[in-house]
Amino acid sequence: MKNLIFTIVLISICSLTYAQEQEPTEPETFQMEWEGEKVTMQKYFIVFLKKGPNRDQPEEERQQIQEKHLAYLGKLFKEGVLNINGPTGDNGEISGISVYSTATLEEAVELAEGDPAVQAGRLVVEAHSWWVAKGSSVK
Repeated sequence: MKNLIFTIVLISICSLTYAQEQEPTEPETFQMEWEGEKVTMQKYFIVFLKKGPNRDQPEEERQQIQEKHLAYLGKLFKEGVLNINGPTGDNGEISGISVYSTATLEEAVELAEGDPAVQAGRLVVEAHSWWVAKGSSVK
């Protein structure tokens, strides 16, 4: 009987440990009150698309990369993992900003690095977590 109880406890501990080690599948959230209203805060991931080391492609190739870049980001937007995206307008180091709604930073980086402009070396990715009220919009 003691062996049975020990085995059950051991299996339970192993199951809990395994469950804790699995990657989350949904974005992290928490509830808070702001100005008397309940708000759901969500962890999003903000990606800065910076100028990459390979920006000297011929014009025709640059245009093809740009078309693929926009198509890729449009697909992610339609899938609901890219919430907001756009270029900067100051010709600085950061060429664009994207906000991803993924469960992990690693997932956002993987998606951002799948961008044809990143793969071509025209852009590089810098990503950070960012807590925002869920469903926020730019006004």
